Amino acid sequence: MTFEVKSEILGFENLKELKLTKIDEMFSTLSSIDDENISFTVVDPHKLREYNFNISDEVEKTLAITDENELMVYNIVLIQNPLDNSKINFLAPLIFNKVNNTMAQTVLEVNNHQEYGLSESLNTYL
Repeated sequence: MTFEVKSEILGFENLKELKLTKIDEMFSTLSSIDDENISFTVVDPHKLREYNFNISDEVEKTLAITDENELMVYNIVLIQNPLDNSKINFLAPLIFNKVNNTMAQTVLEVNNHQEYGLSESLNTYL
């Protein structure tokens, strides 16, 4: 599926369109349509842990969210060798509206989400 980027992805402000390709039940690849050299490995956090947060009104409006069943949430993974040492950013989730094919990244307030880390090891959850 291809998604229009409706708000900037941290460090990749020029990305406008990304393709989400499923690898398996847990992992997917998010690739730039315009630059074949840019891609991210992402993980479905719900396959690893309980993961809940409130989506801001701004993001709801930006993505035209009307029902939470429209959404998919992923987190960026920094792949390491061995794979179990890979790091997951739970504080800056990517939110996808699969109805209108839009996406945005949001940054959670650390003080409100102390249970989520910026660089948590994948091996903690496997």
